Amino acid sequence: MSHETPTIVLVHGAFADGSSWNGVIERLQAKGVEASAPANPLRGISIDSAYTASVFAQTPGPILAVGHSYGGAVITNAATQAKNVVGLVYVAAFATEEGEQLGDASAASKDSILGPALINRDYPTPNGDAEVEFIVDPAKLHDVFAADLPDEQTSLMAVTQRPVSQLAFTEPSTAPAWKDLPSWAVVAKSDKAAGADVTRSMAQRAGATITEVEGSHVIMISQPDAVTDVILEALAGVATPAPVG
Repeated sequence: MSHETPTIVLVHGAFADGSSWNGVIERLQAKGVEASAPANPLRGISIDSAYTASVFAQTPGPILAVGHSYGGAVITNAATQAKNVVGLVYVAAFATEEGEQLGDASAASKDSILGPALINRDYPTPNGDAEVEFIVDPAKLHDVFAADLPDEQTSLMAVTQRPVSQLAFTEPSTAPAWKDLPSWAVVAKSDKAAGADVTRSMAQRAGATITEVEGSHVIMISQPDAVTDVILEALAGVATPAPVG
């Protein structure tokens, strides 16, 4: 394994953007850790994974890939397409299995209340067809997504949210990187969007080192110290050269 310290690449989830990682990035930068939070296109598993894999491939040196929510499914797929990812961190995230569809996994959750809060919209595709995308009903975003944040903050999140394509939920996942890479997971105990039950069972299936933290789906915003601690723990785990002999 490389002696270089990996760069942290933080992949945001649905309805969000890279700024959702700001609190974590501030803490990583304060410790001199290289971090970036690229835009996730939110157009579907295949498009988003290919794009994210290209970001990984163009980032020098080894990478510790961190995914929030749907971003977990994206890094699971993208890290198999890029040769420089050395570990995975799932933050209230989906660690999908080959052939699995996020829509099915979400529907199985007893903790998630996201489904009824989604609003369908259409968007044009390059071939002239229309595809469906989802937003979270702004009136419900606080309770579903971020119940441990102030209303003033969640009202901003509600109107700046980025819609996610239905393809994120219907396209099957490909071979998962967690079968070949070490992984860590933060399970948000009060996650009502992804569902704490689903993120926990997926992390267990992936063999991840699991840390449970009290908080909402946006645990990296409400509990940035706890999330940063897990990322640093993972960083130490992948940055240590494997013993020889």
